[in-house]
Order: sequence, then structure tokens, then C-alpha cells
Amino acid sequence: MRERLIKFLATGFGVGYLPAAPGTAGSVVGLAFWWVLGQEHHVWLRGALWVLAIGFAIWCAGEASDIMHHPDPPSVVIDEIVAMPLALLGLGTRVWQVAVGFAMFRLFDVWKPTPVRDAEDFSGGIGIVLDDLLAAAYACVATHGVVWLVNWMKH
Repeated sequence: MRERLIKFLATGFGVGYLPAAPGTAGSVVGLAFWWVLGQEHHVWLRGALWVLAIGFAIWCAGEASDIMHHPDPPSVVIDEIVAMPLALLGLGTRVWQVAVGFAMFRLFDVWKPTPVRDAEDFSGGIGIVLDDLLAAAYACVATHGVVWLVNWMKH
């Protein structure tokens, strides 16, 4: 029962088992997580919940990795879920901005520029989650750049 629950949570309620693009499916669940976090109006509480979720994701991904006998199982997408709020940090809810942030996150998560790829060298849940957080940081900066550029071009 414990292992099934860990796998269920680590796979984003099962979306990580989709045959194509499980990371993208996990990122969609991450959009829902970002939206839920955004409903909390106390910034400090929102941040605390997100940090707790990251800690849980590190533990859960590490446990799932052990259960599945794979250092970074493709079906484990809890890392994408908890990283998505960072990719969208500071953005509003305009659909085009969220879409750009989502696309940028997928780009950097797949591309894995340095130090994103290097973070995979950490073992267990830390390595599984850290590379996605770094990809999300790149996505956040790139998305804010695109938003700034679009706003600059309007004026």
C-alpha cells in the first residue's frame, strides 16, 4: 500500500504513466499546483507551502526511484509539478504569459543547459528535483524577458 501511494503521488496522480510526454503532462499538473498556490493571498504562507511541497517532492521522488529501481524514472513527474510555480513566479494570470512560461519550462527541462544537466549528478530525490528547479529558474528569467520585450514593443 505504501509503495503504491508513493508511486501514485510521484507520478502526478498517474499522469507520468502516459505513453508520450510524461514530463509535459506533469507540467500541466504543475500549472494546477501553481494556480492553487496563487489562491493563498499571504505571500509568506504561499512560499512556505511551496517549500514544503519541494521537500516532500525530494523525499517522494527519491523513494519512488528506489521502488522503481531507476535513478530518475521518466514516470516520476512530481519534480515538474513543484518546479512549475518557479517558472511562473511573478507573472500574472494572462494566458499568453502562462503559455510562454510553460513552453520555456519545457524547453529548458528538455535542453538542460549547464548547470541544469549537472544537477542530475546528485543522487536520489535531490537530483531528480533540483534539475527541474534550475530549469524553472531559467524559464522564469526567459519568460520575464519575453514579457518585458512584448511590453516594450507595445510602447
